[in-house]
Amino acid sequence: MGCAADLALLSIFATESELNLDLETSCEHAAFPYSMSSTPSLVDKSADSLLRRTLAPRLIAIHAELEKWFETDLKVFDTVADVIVEPGSGRLPSLPAYWGDLCREASNWERPEFLVCDEPLLALAIPIPGGLDHRYVAVGVFLSHRLDADADIARVEQVLGWSRAEIRQWAARQIPWQPSRLLALAESIQARLAAELKVQILATEDHELSATISAMYEEISLLHRLTQHLRISESNENLARLALEWLGEAVPAQSLAIELFPVRGANGSPQSGRSESIFLTRGDCPFGAAGFRAVIDELGLDSDARALVINSPSSFELRDRFPQMRQAVLVPLFDGQHLFGWLGAFDHRNGGEFGSPEANLLGSVSAILAVHASNRDLYGQQAEFLESMVRALTSAIDAKDPYTCGHSDRVARIAVALATELGCDRKQLETIYLSGLLHDIGKIGINDNVLRKTSKLTDAEYEHIKLHTEIGYKILCDLKQLGDVLPVVRHHHEAWNGAGYPLRLAGEQIPYLARIVAVADAFDAMSSDRPYRKGMSDERLDEILRRGAGSQWDARVVDAFFRIRDGIRQFVRREPENEPVNDEILHLS
Repeated sequence: MGCAADLALLSIFATESELNLDLETSCEHAAFPYSMSSTPSLVDKSADSLLRRTLAPRLIAIHAELEKWFETDLKVFDTVADVIVEPGSGRLPSLPAYWGDLCREASNWERPEFLVCDEPLLALAIPIPGGLDHRYVAVGVFLSHRLDADADIARVEQVLGWSRAEIRQWAARQIPWQPSRLLALAESIQARLAAELKVQILATEDHELSATISAMYEEISLLHRLTQHLRISESNENLARLALEWLGEAVPAQSLAIELFPVRGANGSPQSGRSESIFLTRGDCPFGAAGFRAVIDELGLDSDARALVINSPSSFELRDRFPQMRQAVLVPLFDGQHLFGWLGAFDHRNGGEFGSPEANLLGSVSAILAVHASNRDLYGQQAEFLESMVRALTSAIDAKDPYTCGHSDRVARIAVALATELGCDRKQLETIYLSGLLHDIGKIGINDNVLRKTSKLTDAEYEHIKLHTEIGYKILCDLKQLGDVLPVVRHHHEAWNGAGYPLRLAGEQIPYLARIVAVADAFDAMSSDRPYRKGMSDERLDEILRRGAGSQWDARVVDAFFRIRDGIRQFVRREPENEPVNDEILHLS
């Protein structure tokens, strides 16, 4: 056997006795320790070119790896399609047809087994881990000793049905195997393949989870941008006026009108700002609010109605009641759940008729107006969901280390107060709030016994805890929308004098927001009770912060802390929980 296989075997076997199992003992593991007379061969049905186009790359790689370790040719049998899908080098003659039935049986096994264990012939089946089942089974034919006698050749000829010339040519390439070694190597390789598959599945699940979170964040951002864009009109009324002005240029109508219903809250009461309907027009509208409502009622329209085009009022018995209206297009302002009003265009400007283009355009505009009315609520729900997810992550940290429960939330709010005092803009405040919540997310990957240890940490344990900054960075690095948060998560334990971790950055090399979070983190850690000590007194904490300004922490951030120290301490003692991210939070000082 080759050097690589020998090294693998040395790592597999623990005792000398296992290395000396004889053929009879090893064959107790054979699932089919018998032979049959010569039978038709199991034919390779898949051409190599087709295989390379259709077979999963993983299976091809596994086959090549198996041949490398066993230093011989193997075939891979597809137990569902009942074909050999990987013919390998083609130097291994055809296998007996009845082995197909044996391979199908082998697909139900949890471990490699011998199909044939009949001296000098060994036939080994290795179920390839593939998720819920073992669809593919690798089959190899081996010798327990060299074919020195005609009786051995005759035995192989009887079992495999090969010609003596094929047997001699094949046997010349074979290395004799001790059955116990062969079986143990197969088990080791199968276990490694199973572990690799599990890692691959977990990596795929992790990628899908990250992609899902990323896609959700993208959706929230898109909704936010849409809301910002629509904010060119500060109210639904202003947006409706702009819509009428735009439609007046695009639609060949003599007049247009919009009725906006009162906006009602969740309990059915009118919200402040619009307790009554608003009727807006552009052009020479043939009627007022009452007439517009009368047309809607006469036609029996409701929120389920599509754009209604009227080019012959007489057919709808409207001519006598509304003789001034010749043509009309009417559409509901409906977002799929709520009816916000109606939009109408009246009387074709060029004496023609309205059609699908006008109906579609008014339908699109009505949808925009309806969505605008509900967008803020929808965005608020999505933003609340994202915040809940972030808080769920921080709750996971709290669950890992209950002694620091609430630490991330307090750090986030203290950091916002410091950033506000330092003149950070709104975007920076939002970033630093999320950064504070997520700064310790990497502790999810830290050993519980180390996190919860009540005595002094050993040097090794301290080095282990320091890994949480890099672990947190790796957890969040696939979320592109949280890119501004990553530098804080990674570098909030750097020191101004370069003695921190993980990269020993110094001074201005340390990201600005990370310097702010570092002070907030240190303050909360020192002021909070821990199982191994009580929280420090205000005097002692102030002394440490002043002494560390310019060495451990950015002196400007420490100065900002002392300017708003009383407000921060009052906030910490109050410990507000689960407050929304709003202006009140962003102005703690």
